[in-house]
Amino acid sequence: MKLFGIAGYSGSGKTTLMERLLPRITSLGLRVSVLKHAHHNFDVDQPGKDSFRHRQAGASEVLLASSARWVLMNERRGAREPTLAEYAAHFSPCDLVLVEGFKHEAIPQLEVYRPANGKPPLWPGLSHIVAVASDQARPANLPADRVWLDLNDTDAIVRFILDYCSTWEKDAC
Repeated sequence: MKLFGIAGYSGSGKTTLMERLLPRITSLGLRVSVLKHAHHNFDVDQPGKDSFRHRQAGASEVLLASSARWVLMNERRGAREPTLAEYAAHFSPCDLVLVEGFKHEAIPQLEVYRPANGKPPLWPGLSHIVAVASDQARPANLPADRVWLDLNDTDAIVRFILDYCSTWEKDAC
């Protein structure tokens, strides 16, 4: 299982890019999972439903299961946040885990950068960003070891990610 990150500030288009990457990569016969980090409190459960009531009553974990899907909800209840590796260990075997968020984790990452978003690029300060996908031209100060990709060229981005991951034997591609 390889881990490859998609990083960038909120509003840069990470999720939109992931929506374009996933069908292309899975069409090649690869099994892909996604690990998304949320910076705020969120709830996938509905108030009043049995699973919500179980969590509210104190259950540490609730697994909601059906013939179509299952979800495991884990209440942290003040415990430290797990590491990226600890989160990834919950996945079933797959070929690739695309990680959205976790921009400071030292895994290979592609930055989604849009200057119009008004935020500075991440790549100058994060050496694990191996490529940048942008809607702007390559800046002159981008180091030679960083790849610059057209954000709208999904096929080129898919090729880069798969080629990059195929060259590594580590868990983090």
